[in-house]
Amino acid sequence: QQRWHRAEPHVSVFLTSRLHCFRALSCVADALHHCSAEHQINLVDVIRKHSLDDYGYIKMINFIRATKCSASRLMGLSGAPLPWESEDFLRPVLQDDPLLQTDLEELCDSEGSTSCSPSASESHDALQRRAQAAEGRARQSEEALARAMDDLHKLKLLAQGLVLNAGTSRSSTMGAVAELREDEDEAYFSSYGHYSIHEEMLKDKVRTESYRDFMYSNPEVFKDKVVLDVGCGTGILSMFAARAGAKQVIAVDQSEILYQAMDIIRANHLEDKITLIKGRIEDIKLPVEKVDIIISEWMGYFLLFESMFDSVLYARDLYLAAGGSVYPDLCNISLAAVGDAQKHRDRVVFWDDVYGFNMACMKKAVVPEAVVEVVNAETLISQPTVVKTIDCNSVILSDLEFVSDFCLKMTKTTECTVTHLLYYHTVMFSTGPQVTKTHWKQTLFLLETPMDVRAGEELSGTITVRKNKKDPRSLFVTLKLGDRKQTYSLQ
Repeated sequence: QQRWHRAEPHVSVFLTSRLHCFRALSCVADALHHCSAEHQINLVDVIRKHSLDDYGYIKMINFIRATKCSASRLMGLSGAPLPWESEDFLRPVLQDDPLLQTDLEELCDSEGSTSCSPSASESHDALQRRAQAAEGRARQSEEALARAMDDLHKLKLLAQGLVLNAGTSRSSTMGAVAELREDEDEAYFSSYGHYSIHEEMLKDKVRTESYRDFMYSNPEVFKDKVVLDVGCGTGILSMFAARAGAKQVIAVDQSEILYQAMDIIRANHLEDKITLIKGRIEDIKLPVEKVDIIISEWMGYFLLFESMFDSVLYARDLYLAAGGSVYPDLCNISLAAVGDAQKHRDRVVFWDDVYGFNMACMKKAVVPEAVVEVVNAETLISQPTVVKTIDCNSVILSDLEFVSDFCLKMTKTTECTVTHLLYYHTVMFSTGPQVTKTHWKQTLFLLETPMDVRAGEELSGTITVRKNKKDPRSLFVTLKLGDRKQTYSLQ
């Protein structure tokens, strides 16, 4: 059986005490012993004498290598300033220098060990002890770092809370989104870093032209005003505001798309009016005390998905001047019933017989997941009803989690089946199925078992909307219809 042997690195000693020494030794311990015996230099004593940390030790070794300083000079150093304090001595003189790969703590602890050739069992035991000690130190360092990060996060929340409490009484809490650490929120902002999602939004004419037409049709609202654009993306709303007469526009976004926005702003010669800032609105400080207007396209699926509106409220409470306005200023969430037997067969009944196998258990995973898609207006079987109205200038964070009773009046003149409940929102425009489709589409909540209804009947129920505590950008929606109750997730 072939045996493999690990070659020990050779350690070159470059020191001078009248004579240059270029001995190649088999290990660090032998090198230290050679320095002490032949050149009267005890490196451990030098380390302790000057209280060197890891960086100081590295600099000292590189200084010795680079300058070939004499033993008498090295041992005669009395104190600061030390000749190796320059950052230049952090650069290794020797490639893969074993002395630089030695743990400083182990080096000092191993003083007195002068042999690198113990028995195989002793070598294995020593290596195992060193590995265990290193693992212990690494574990302690990781625990200390985790505690420090946690303390830093708590301190940050405390500081933000003090700022909010000092500046406004409208919000009693920062909200779960503001409390997210940047690393916890990275996935959300990364999803907006690629151009494709911005292309989709820009090509949504209902969305983009509604913002443009509002601003261009109301120049008196924007003339000589300071405007804040929260989540500016490519900067389209900021440019609309600038063209509408704003004196200054501050555009904020944490995603990487901001770098493209900078080029876009320059290409359109608006850099004198628009200031771009990369970061979360909760983490940055604006270059002004107050703004007159806040604009934002914060709406998600089911209006509140992604909880970007939380950031708009944070900005409003911290930066909006008295008498200022948030646009859009009013939003509705509406509910309607859908009767689409084919869709119910495709999405729910399908699992009863899949190539001759019963997979009905899959319904427990399928039904509770909200579906986002375009709904055929002809499948509507009730009048819509508004279940939530949001005034963006006065609403507080706690209002975004709510319980609302509703009553749907059926409109079909023949017997029909309720298979879905449909939600859409209205802001400056509607995302309902009766009008031009938008990239928001509509949000469907499937019913596992259809309900029989007739035209003229009323279907009463209750909707409960709350944030997912583990992921505050996602939502739980609970619908209660008579004795039926189902919770759905948007995530």
